[in-house]
Amino acid sequence: MRARVTIMLKPGVLDPQGEAVRHALASLGFQGVEAVRQGKVIEIDLAEEDRAAAQAAVEAMCQRLLANTVIETWRIEFPD
Repeated sequence: MRARVTIMLKPGVLDPQGEAVRHALASLGFQGVEAVRQGKVIEIDLAEEDRAAAQAAVEAMCQRLLANTVIETWRIEFPD
């Protein structure tokens, strides 16, 4: 089973990389971009076949290693 975890900074947390991308886009002529938030996507292949158990395992991974729980949020998906 494959899990896809999308990790983003929480609202209100400064995103210097996103701001750099926004400035670069403006310098390339994309004037309508008001804000950019940059995150990361992690795909994990699990041996687990039970979706509830996989969800619990990936939640634990996010809390213990994959995300900084103070400043980041995450979303877990199980694509087909």
